[in-house]
Amino acid sequence: MSTISISAVPTNAECRTMLADGRTLTITASRRPRANRADVKCSAPNAPAIAEHMQQVVRLARHTEARLDSRDQVVLSMDIAPSATEREWELAAVLADRMVRGLHAAKPGTTTTAQGSSDAWHLGRVTGTVRTANGETLHITHLGALSGHADPSAAVSTVRTWFPLHSGGINDTLGWLEISVFPLEAPAASEEDSIAAPGLDLTAQQEVKQTLAAARHFDGKGLNRWRSVVRFGQPRFQGGSYQLALVMADRLARGREFVPRGRIIATGCSSAWHAGRVETVDGREPKLELIFNQVNHGDRVLLPKDWQDQLPPGFAAGLRQKGATLACIDKIGMI
Repeated sequence: MSTISISAVPTNAECRTMLADGRTLTITASRRPRANRADVKCSAPNAPAIAEHMQQVVRLARHTEARLDSRDQVVLSMDIAPSATEREWELAAVLADRMVRGLHAAKPGTTTTAQGSSDAWHLGRVTGTVRTANGETLHITHLGALSGHADPSAAVSTVRTWFPLHSGGINDTLGWLEISVFPLEAPAASEEDSIAAPGLDLTAQQEVKQTLAAARHFDGKGLNRWRSVVRFGQPRFQGGSYQLALVMADRLARGREFVPRGRIIATGCSSAWHAGRVETVDGREPKLELIFNQVNHGDRVLLPKDWQDQLPPGFAAGLRQKGATLACIDKIGMI
């Protein structure tokens, strides 16, 4: 009988990077049972903003991993803090996180050094180099190259939708949100752990996660199958009128809706997304005016059914004249 020897996943791992001033920064990753704590915790000496950015980088870089295992917490720490403008340490943080979880092999006793950053970690894209103590240097443009695989962004589906941002001033505009989904190889134990919404405050993050989880429950084929990253063009806003736009972007990204010729422009919220219900939101008149003024040919406008009998005279005809289409709905999946 033959057996396969599998080396144990390390409890600690290190990755180094060179700062612009010539100093060497070491990022140490430790793994421990999660016990209802955050999945990733980060620290940098006297630099809470850098620690917060490191946490965001690591969470986004996990997006294109085919499996989600949230049983452990990973704690990442820097021994010295880089300057606020430096970002070449980002790849080192990602590698330390992967090494301590057994996803990037490092030979015992060797030192790994990495330089690289990205504006699209959630797509697995990065420009950087990885060096080992024996002199090997790997130049990479995507995280798949670390294991000899194809660019993982090819498996990521990204959809953007628009919603009216109304505050009663000259800054009123159509805001956008974007969701990127990546299929999981094995079901996730926690839907909320699989959703990231960087840039939002904690309350808004929780609302985004609850909205997506509930709406996916309604379609019957959405739960525990995806890693998801939600991004907002303007992350500082109030209210839940973006929710219908979010749900539609998610359904489009997962192939649950037909793709329109132009943009999806939607507003609506719900106290029962798990039932697919679409409910009204405040600010009907200024939001309708904003949508009407900014709609383009091919756009698809989705509004709460409660607004249908209160649309301004000529609103629907005006949209048609501009080449846009309109639907007032009380349930998703009925569009």
